[in-house]
Amino acid sequence: MDLMEKNLELVEVQKLEGHTDRVWNVAWNPVSSSLLASCSGDNTVRIWQQSPLSRSWSCKAVLEETHTRTVRSCSWSPSGKLLATASFDGTTGIWEDFGDEFECISTLEGHENEVKSVSWNASGSYLATCSRDKSVWIWEVLGGNEYDCAAVLNGHTQDVKMVQWHPTMDVLFSCSYDNTIKVWWAEDDDGDYQCVQTLNESSNGHSSTVWAISFNATGDKMVTCSDDLTLKIWTADISMMHSGEGYAPWTHLCTLSGYHDRTIFSSHWSSDDIIASGAGDDAIGLFVDSEHDSVNGPSYNLLLKKEKAHEMDINSVQWSPSKENRLLASASDDGMVKIWQLETKP
Repeated sequence: MDLMEKNLELVEVQKLEGHTDRVWNVAWNPVSSSLLASCSGDNTVRIWQQSPLSRSWSCKAVLEETHTRTVRSCSWSPSGKLLATASFDGTTGIWEDFGDEFECISTLEGHENEVKSVSWNASGSYLATCSRDKSVWIWEVLGGNEYDCAAVLNGHTQDVKMVQWHPTMDVLFSCSYDNTIKVWWAEDDDGDYQCVQTLNESSNGHSSTVWAISFNATGDKMVTCSDDLTLKIWTADISMMHSGEGYAPWTHLCTLSGYHDRTIFSSHWSSDDIIASGAGDDAIGLFVDSEHDSVNGPSYNLLLKKEKAHEMDINSVQWSPSKENRLLASASDDGMVKIWQLETKP
């Protein structure tokens, strides 16, 4: 199905109200697409649940009294049972879903100041965090709600905005205020992570702060977004790494520019290959890969742009893991979380 040929629109399904400050991040539960987490400058995390009968969303739980400052990022474990939350108070909280309530079962300390992002690896055996202190930490998940710092990675020269594990391999990516994306990999079994590649302006990278990283479902393509008003698509031959042939470097595929006129804070790749972007121009953009040839190379085109999707900056966009309903969640400085559906116009 060629999405470019279909008459599509992004329809607002519901506005989720409750946060009393800007909402920084949204995260869908990977197991249940009827659960969504959001975190805010009001020091709380909210868990939203969709009713199976009415299909409407309501707040199931408010996670509070653990973080004393802004909660900047939240991430579900692959099992969907744990939620990690990164806060400006310098800590990362680990919450367990007991069905009727969420309980903070562990607090990770070590960063010198604000923790900006948190990410689980594909197996749920490692957790990564990053901070304004310029460092990236890797935590090993032990038994009994214990977490051990397995590595402290220093390489960025400025505030690290986001960490993201590769979807199929234990390769970690980080992006920063220093305009770079760094790739961290432990080639040997001893778990000694090293920076194996830095994507910067000289390698067709970004010329300003890099805010977010997302991968396609197979993990052979990556999208990054920046304060330089562009989205960049990268590719790698990951079969090399899966077969044990060594590290496969990432190369620049194409740059999407001219679609947002303010900082692009968030980008996310859906399971059916639609890239969403959220920016400081209050708009959401959707992009798809169109036909390309060997001469001109790949071409990602704008599928649609939803102007004034929020009243203020859009900090986070994330697709539901379910392919069936094409739901997108967004979070904004206006304090709102919105659920959108990509629909074909009648």
